[in-house]
Amino acid sequence: MPLPPSRPRVLLCLAAALLPACGPQGGPPPGGFPPAAVSVQEVKPATAPVEFEFPAQTAGSREVEVRARVPGVLVKRNFAEGARVRAGESLFTIDPAPFEVAVARAEADVASAEASLAQAARNAKRYKPLYESKAASQKDYDDAVSAEEVAAANAKAARARLAEARLNLAYTRVESPISGITSRALKSEGSLVSGPDVLLTTITQSDPMHVNFGLSEAELTRLRRDAAAGTLVLPKDGRFEVAVRFEDGTTYAKPGRLAFSDERLSAATGTADARAEMPNPDGLLRPGQFVRVILKGATRPGAIVVPQRAVMEGAQGKMVYVLGAEGKAEPRPVTVGEWTGSDWVITAGLKAGDKVIVDGLMKVFPGAPVQVGDPNAPPGGAAGAAAPKGDGKPEAGK
Repeated sequence: MPLPPSRPRVLLCLAAALLPACGPQGGPPPGGFPPAAVSVQEVKPATAPVEFEFPAQTAGSREVEVRARVPGVLVKRNFAEGARVRAGESLFTIDPAPFEVAVARAEADVASAEASLAQAARNAKRYKPLYESKAASQKDYDDAVSAEEVAAANAKAARARLAEARLNLAYTRVESPISGITSRALKSEGSLVSGPDVLLTTITQSDPMHVNFGLSEAELTRLRRDAAAGTLVLPKDGRFEVAVRFEDGTTYAKPGRLAFSDERLSAATGTADARAEMPNPDGLLRPGQFVRVILKGATRPGAIVVPQRAVMEGAQGKMVYVLGAEGKAEPRPVTVGEWTGSDWVITAGLKAGDKVIVDGLMKVFPGAPVQVGDPNAPPGGAAGAAAPKGDGKPEAGK
């Protein structure tokens, strides 16, 4: 059955409408959609500050175990668990009665020893003129002098026992060795403790706070290689400024410093231990937090940087789009280094003078014609009007 005269004309029109969508990937032919408006940034090498970020965990600058020095029964806990305490503050009280008795006994022993010493001294004093006048024998005088010396030694031993008894009495007041935050009490009132082998609680000093992290062998090798080659300048004596970022993305307000970096690699983890010290007067940092530590102070001279939003993940790794000679988007694989603010440091793939597409990437594909302008401008020619004059790049379709 022959087609009506109007049917072939309709089919030809539909085929003509579908041809632009099925055409080559290099972009629509004349009469199709206009080129995508993009903004570009010309690559200009410059000295750029760089940051190094690592996972880390906080820890108290000092953590001590509180133990009783003398055995006895705990009669009182003098602190609130989890509270801040000062150095020298009483944490526990051990029943002092037995130690008070020991002090009284030692005081009596001292009094007795001192009385014996006084008596022996008087005897020696009497014998001396008798011996000199030949009224007493040499043996009697020597015995008197020896008795005085023995009495003096006994008195000294008695005074040492008294000092020990008073020290043990003082140890019934278990004090905090440092200022910090207490953990829970491991023994309650009425418990019998046998002495230093029993842990009572722990105290953590949280100001300053330590932030512990590790540097892998590969990272250390890369940093040293770049520093030796002059492409990376590290702070003098490794004095990095340190910032801490929490899990929610916020940054701790107070900066710290790198306090320690070990030259040895751990056999268990393959990393070199490092530690930062952070001021923590308000207690916002808590021991055991998982955070990100950021080392600042290094620079890369002659670095190429592009905004992070311009770097995309491609099939072969990271890539950017550059503005080609014919006004088309050309994909360029790149190798990225560290962050510098909101930019990536590009270590390979770009050179001075390249124009990297940084905005308007949603409508860009390899070989697509683009037009430098404002990607956020409303449709209707505003993008083209916003294009800078004299950029030296031909417009698409010409």
